[in-house]
Amino acid sequence: MIKVRKDGKMKAAVMEGLRQPLVVRDVPDPVIDVKGAIIRVEANGVCRSDWHAWMGDIEVASLPFVLGHEFVGVVEEAGKEVKRFKKGDRVIVPFSQGDGTCPECLAGHHNICDHSKMPGFHYWGGYGRYAAIPNADTNLVELSDDISFEAGASIGCRFMTAYYGLIEQAKVRPGEWVAVHGCGGVGLSAIHIASAAGAIPIAVDIMPEKLALAKKLGAAHAINSKEQNAPQAIKELTKGGAHVSVDALGISDTILNALLSLRKRGRHLQLGIASSENKMTALPTDYIVFKQIQFIGSLGMPAPYYPTMLQLVAAGKLNPGLLVTKRISIEEAGKEIEAMTEFQTVGASIVTQW
Repeated sequence: MIKVRKDGKMKAAVMEGLRQPLVVRDVPDPVIDVKGAIIRVEANGVCRSDWHAWMGDIEVASLPFVLGHEFVGVVEEAGKEVKRFKKGDRVIVPFSQGDGTCPECLAGHHNICDHSKMPGFHYWGGYGRYAAIPNADTNLVELSDDISFEAGASIGCRFMTAYYGLIEQAKVRPGEWVAVHGCGGVGLSAIHIASAAGAIPIAVDIMPEKLALAKKLGAAHAINSKEQNAPQAIKELTKGGAHVSVDALGISDTILNALLSLRKRGRHLQLGIASSENKMTALPTDYIVFKQIQFIGSLGMPAPYYPTMLQLVAAGKLNPGLLVTKRISIEEAGKEIEAMTEFQTVGASIVTQW
């Protein structure tokens, strides 16, 4: 095993109980085996998935626990069997991680590995100054000098989830109408990516501030679903309905509105995760059948798909940094997660100060 610092301690924001404030304190340094690597975390995004874990909707390994799955940093130490990375390398840490040996991993689908382990859920993540990554050759991706740590962290879970879902799963094409329901981090990312791909995004939310940011990120139209019937407005605007709908929130209202806003042979992309109180949504199956609607689920993004997306970021074709609205210290991370309960956060908040 490898330890990072002589005193054996690191600073971390610790979840000691569900729905309790995170506590910033010193905790033991992480350790790795011969195939792992220790990353010095330089930036970490605050994501709604953190909120789901904090609420108990997503189970974590055990308490106390260090959340955080949207992080980038520098390799501090690498196990002796690690071939692709060495001390000092800049890296991004995909949260969809695999063991590299199961049938899904061998087919390139690390995100649905039969033995998947995700940082910040299955093992301690990026709210610690250091994080230990298993199977480093499989689960790390090089971050070029052309991409800042802040921009890398904003790719995190939200941006790469939206990219993989739209480009690889829903296969969005130029000129298509894309209706995005819910303008949190994933939804805003989807709007920016759809616009960059030549599609025509429509943003749907109930908060004017989020709709305003969506317009800045490329939304051609913005609909306040508190004031308008969103499916009806979308069908009128698009003369028949969106080609692709995205639910980026995971509640029944947005899922149904997204489905009902589609035209015949439309594709629904499900990115939002349900809360523990809302795990099941009744779907209009006759509508899906008679209109030949496709319902597509998508989780994160496998590591092999990262290089193409990162090339687009480095070239300025995609700019995840536009989502960043707040840069915070590790001491502020807990309050940012708590604010998500009332949907009060706008854009992406990134921990950049330790």
